Amino acid sequence: MTTSTSRPDAPQGIAPAATKSLGDESLAPQKTRIMGRISYLLAWFGGCVSIGTFTMGSSVVGTLNLIQATVAIAIGCFIIGIALALNGAAGYKYGIPFMVQARSAFGFQGTRLPGLVRAVPAIVWYGFQSWIGAGALNLVSATLFGYDNLIVFFIAFQFVQIGLSVLGFQGIKWLENVGSAFILASLVYMFYSTVARYGDTLSANLVTMEGSWGLPFWGATMLFLGIYSTMMLNVSDYSREHVEGSGPGLLTTLYAMSILPCTLFMGLIGFMVSEATGVADPIRVFANAVDNTPLLMTTLLFIAFAQVTTNVLNNVVPPTYVLMDTFKLSYRKASVVVGLLAFATFPWELVKDESAAGLQVFVQTYSAFLGPIFAVLVVDYYLIRRRTLDLDKLYDPNGPYRGVNLAAFIATAVGVVAAFSFSTISWYASLIPAGLTYLLLMRYWQGCQRFNQ
Repeated sequence: MTTSTSRPDAPQGIAPAATKSLGDESLAPQKTRIMGRISYLLAWFGGCVSIGTFTMGSSVVGTLNLIQATVAIAIGCFIIGIALALNGAAGYKYGIPFMVQARSAFGFQGTRLPGLVRAVPAIVWYGFQSWIGAGALNLVSATLFGYDNLIVFFIAFQFVQIGLSVLGFQGIKWLENVGSAFILASLVYMFYSTVARYGDTLSANLVTMEGSWGLPFWGATMLFLGIYSTMMLNVSDYSREHVEGSGPGLLTTLYAMSILPCTLFMGLIGFMVSEATGVADPIRVFANAVDNTPLLMTTLLFIAFAQVTTNVLNNVVPPTYVLMDTFKLSYRKASVVVGLLAFATFPWELVKDESAAGLQVFVQTYSAFLGPIFAVLVVDYYLIRRRTLDLDKLYDPNGPYRGVNLAAFIATAVGVVAAFSFSTISWYASLIPAGLTYLLLMRYWQGCQRFNQ
C-alpha cells in the first residue's frame, strides 16, 4: 500500500482534511476521527432504535417462551456485532466510506448495485419514519393543546431533520450522544409501565411454555438481526469516524452492547404487550391508555425522537454518500437532496393498510440482496485482499477496478436465489453460496484477474 498523504478523490478532488468542521465530509480517506469509544457506542445506541422491533417481539408470541425470546434477541445482537466489526474493518483501518470500499469487489461502475440496494430503502424509510414521527408529535399537540395538523408537522419535522443532516458527523455525534439518554430513560419507563399495567394478566405460560430451540428460534434471531442488516453494508461510513486503537474484539463488543439494550427492551415490550392484550402493536396499546397521560406522552415523544436519531444516522448518510459518488455533489448538497427525495416517497400512502402488501414485497426484495453483498465484501477484504488495500487504485477510475466486476454480480445473484429459497433464514442462507461463489470466481476465472490486483 502506498503511504502518500494526498490521494485522488474522484467525487471531491481533495486530499484528506487535517481538521473537521460541521458538514465537512468527503469520500477521501478520513484522517480526523471525532468519535471516541463512549461516543461511538452512544451514537450506535441512539441511531439503532427501530419501531419495528416492537413488532418483531410480538411476532414470536406463541412460538418462543420469554427465556427463548430473550436469548434470541441477545444472539441476534451478538451476530450483528460480529458482522459490523467484520465489514467495518476496512473503513476503520483506512478511513474509507462504503462506496469506496465496494470498488475493490464490484468495480467503480459496479458499486451502483450495492449503492442502490443501500440508498433506495434508506430514502423510503426516511420518508416513512418521518411521517410516523410527525404523527406522534401531532398527537401530542392535539392532546395537550388541541392543535391538529399532520401535514404542517410533517413538513416542519422533515426540514428540522434536513437541517440536522447538513451538520455531518459532528452534528450526528452530539445528537446521538445526547439523545441516547432520553431514549434509554423512555424505554426503561415504558418497560416498567408494561410490567406494572399487564403483570397480572401476563400468562405464566410466557415462561413455562416449551417453545422451540429449533428453526423457529434461529428464525427469530434473524428477525432481530435483519433490522440492522442494511447497516452491515455501509458500516464503514461510520467506523471511519471512530478513533484508532480499538481491536476487533472491542469493536464487536461496542457494536453488540450499543444495539442490545434498545433491541432487548423494545423486543420484550412488544412480546409482553402482545401476549397480554392480543394486540401486536404496543404503540396502539399505549396510545389507548387514556388514563395514563404521562405514559402516552413519553411514548409519543420517544417515537418522534427515535425517528430523528435513526433517520439522521441510518437513512441520511448512506444515500448521501451514494449521491456524492455518483453525481459529485458536496455532502451538504447531497444531504439536502436526500431530505427532499424523502418527500417524493409519498409516506402518507405507504402507511395505508392497502399499501402493506406492496411494502412487504419491497422489503423482501431488497433484503434478499443484503446478505449476498455483505458476503462478497467480507470475502473480498479478508480472503482476496488479505486485509491490505491500495488506496491509490481505489481512487483511480482508470485503474484495475474500473468498470464492473462480474464475479461480484454473479455471486450476488447466487446468494439472492439462496435467500429466496430459504426465506425464513434468508440472511444466513445466502452467505455461504454468495461468498464461496465469489471466492472461486476471483481465484479461477481469468476474466476477473484484473480485480485481483
